[in-house]
Amino acid sequence: MSYTTLAGRTAVITGAASGMGEATARTLASHGVRVALLARRADRLTALANRIEADGGQALAVPADVTDAASVDAAAERIHTAYGAVDLVVNAAGVMLPNPVTDGRADEWQRMLDTNVAGALRVIRAFTPDLIAAAAAGRTADLVNLSSIGAHIAFPHYAVYGATKAALTYLSQSLRTELGPRDVRVTNIEPGLTDTELGGHIDNAELATQLDGMFDALIGLSPDDVADLIAYTTSRARHVNLRQAVVLPTRQA
Repeated sequence: MSYTTLAGRTAVITGAASGMGEATARTLASHGVRVALLARRADRLTALANRIEADGGQALAVPADVTDAASVDAAAERIHTAYGAVDLVVNAAGVMLPNPVTDGRADEWQRMLDTNVAGALRVIRAFTPDLIAAAAAGRTADLVNLSSIGAHIAFPHYAVYGATKAALTYLSQSLRTELGPRDVRVTNIEPGLTDTELGGHIDNAELATQLDGMFDALIGLSPDDVADLIAYTTSRARHVNLRQAVVLPTRQA
């Protein structure tokens, strides 16, 4: 589809080194959005920025760690210097580390909390003033948070991951009450089974095999499917907020 209203906007996309973040960056750039790419893997970001620019787009690779407040603040300063204020923020950074709660994997719990919840908050803190200013000037302003169907559908051994995504879904809902009256749109997207690198982080062989079996049975979404939904959502007229979207493979009940 053609999303012509996106042309000329400036976006920050976290988790841009792979998966839904990378796909979103490519998709938005293809529609004329200047994209600032945030993730830890500098080599991946540079390669993606080069690819986008070779295709005629504009991209800025900004290595950053959303679990580190100073890193996020430094990234925001670099983006503001290069691009000025932004009007579109996509929180796509995330990590999924399922294990039984009885295993007591506090290291995994902390990593998911720091990335999925606190990481999103750090990015929101850094760029919300830009969004408010853009909206006040009569431009379209969007905050998009990538949550998960796990926010409200319980899966065995995914309790902590699901809890972090439920927190992000609730945060999005609450932020609408603060930012909506100021004409900043907040959208929460909850994908179902999607083919990203998240499964590769699982260190539980049984759960990894189970996830592989789900892909075989359900035919998961691609990151591009989710990126297209983000492009559609953020290209609507500025008074229209698609506030919540659940996107699943057709076979996933």
